[in-house]
Amino acid sequence: MRGTGFAAISIAAIAAGLALAAYGRVDSNASAKATPSVVDSKGNLSVPHGYRATYQYLGSWAVAADQGPGAKELHVVYASPGAVAAYRSHGSFSDGAVLVKEVYAAATGQMTTGTVSHADTLKGWFVMMKDSRGRHPDNKLWGDGWGWSWFDAANPSKTTSTDYKTNCLACHVPAKSSDWIYISGYPSLKP
Repeated sequence: MRGTGFAAISIAAIAAGLALAAYGRVDSNASAKATPSVVDSKGNLSVPHGYRATYQYLGSWAVAADQGPGAKELHVVYASPGAVAAYRSHGSFSDGAVLVKEVYAAATGQMTTGTVSHADTLKGWFVMMKDSRGRHPDNKLWGDGWGWSWFDAANPSKTTSTDYKTNCLACHVPAKSSDWIYISGYPSLKP
């Protein structure tokens, strides 16, 4: 029974990711040059404007419900233009690469295929920017090779993160050996 629930979550996550990726590519005239900078001179990150049209879909994650079948959240991740190709070529993200994770509350219900979870309400975005040079040493949202920030859906222009070590890093500890990124969840990074 547990395997069936996991399969349903996996299928739901893949379907949600593909649907969101397709939705995000509606504007075929957009270009990476049209996207304003993601970081200001003080190291304050922002949610990239129009990222769904210019960024590449990287992968999706389903976070299992605390109780019962299905997922409580779906995470859909995008990478800035050129980030995937550079990773495939070098085995690491290049300086300036940006990852945007959309976090959705999930809704779960019965469908003809079984128990299915799908993206429901956008909760917010998690934005990371690769920085191996330590360009913002006085900003507490930068360190360990990345800039880190969470943005609530209600206010995408202001991060609620105050210190990456206390607000962000703990979730990434299992991925420390792969530069803090859960590479295994992103098939597009494989050569």
